[in-house]
Amino acid sequence: MKADSTIYQTYVKILERELICAEGCTEPIALAYCAAKARSVLGKLPDRIKVEASGNIIKNVKSVVVPNTGGRCGIPTAAAIGVLGGDENAELQVISDITAETIEKLGPYMEQTEIEVSLLESENLLDMIVTVSCGGEYAKVRIANEHTNIVLIEHDHSVIFEKTPAADEGEEEDLPDYDLLTVKDIYDFACTCNIDDVKELLDCQIEKNTAISDEGLRHDYGANIGKVLLSINNDVRTRAKARAAAGSDARMNGCALPVVICSGSGNQGLTASLPVIEYAKELKVSQEKLYRALLISNLTTLHAKSGIGRLSAYCGAISAGAGAGAGITYLYGGNEKDISHTIVNALAISSGIVCDGAKSSCAAKIATAVETGIFGYDMYRNGQQFYGGDGLVVKGVENSIANFARLGRVGMRETDHEILLMMTSGNGTGE
Repeated sequence: MKADSTIYQTYVKILERELICAEGCTEPIALAYCAAKARSVLGKLPDRIKVEASGNIIKNVKSVVVPNTGGRCGIPTAAAIGVLGGDENAELQVISDITAETIEKLGPYMEQTEIEVSLLESENLLDMIVTVSCGGEYAKVRIANEHTNIVLIEHDHSVIFEKTPAADEGEEEDLPDYDLLTVKDIYDFACTCNIDDVKELLDCQIEKNTAISDEGLRHDYGANIGKVLLSINNDVRTRAKARAAAGSDARMNGCALPVVICSGSGNQGLTASLPVIEYAKELKVSQEKLYRALLISNLTTLHAKSGIGRLSAYCGAISAGAGAGAGITYLYGGNEKDISHTIVNALAISSGIVCDGAKSSCAAKIATAVETGIFGYDMYRNGQQFYGGDGLVVKGVENSIANFARLGRVGMRETDHEILLMMTSGNGTGE
């Protein structure tokens, strides 16, 4: 593929846009960013905070530990820490530099501050409005469709900035054309890419995601899925699953180390990268081959996920697990055909796993997704595959990807609604 071609340049732009650092789960961090921005507009510490959030934001913030908050969870915590100490210019690293003094102040501030949370009825699955007030003065900030996509800034009835959020994030202005992603072109790009064009991005992904995985394996986080896996076996297949799971163990339970995300998700970033890195070590491939395998994994993840959207009832780790399987296939010498069949096999096995919010069990879902990605390749190199007509599988990898994307985007809307109702009903046993 020529470096000056539209597809090549678009793929580089997509990678630059997607492979960015975030500290903590991206939904509470986006909320903290929104709150920090609102406080900066207000210009003083508010005594009232109102959060309006779409169902998927509520779902993904409810149970995950927010970093640098003393182990606290939930929307009030995310909003309060953003207001109290967030850097409004740091986007998804908004609370990376919170001091111990600020953490000590968080509890008393939350007790003294009126914090209201309500469901925002919106056609956008990712949507939030934070209004902060002090005396008779207020400031309001809205983020929609993308975790840092500010669409409204308002101060005392004066609109400072506004743009119309699109009904679909793919309709936002100035986005690279994700419709240009195809398995054929992803493979071509990965094989011919000038590594210097992407090296900095991939080096950061390798460094940051490996570091949080190491942290998850060293210490106790959540259900310690990574450690549990390694207690069972220590072969490369298990290590690949454990590595990704351990990163999620730490990230879902308050670890303050940053992650290089993919498709707006740290868990997807971990799933797309760490299994490929582990297999590259086992196979003793060159650094260049690892880079190219990571290109395949990341871009396949984005391709499989872009038709679904940032948030849905469909677990995004499934797309990333298929991406990891594709990258591992490449490490074994697989070509475009091998990668295509690996992707279809993997999606046919595990698609339909639901997203019931960010929490400790995400690590186990990641391990499952990685397993199906690897098994998708195992099937094909043993002469086995799923054929068109097997459930949602249809002839052609692009058609199958489109079918599974439609399942996540359209078919599971009612599922998403029911998940939210169950998670917010207060009827859980709390065990």
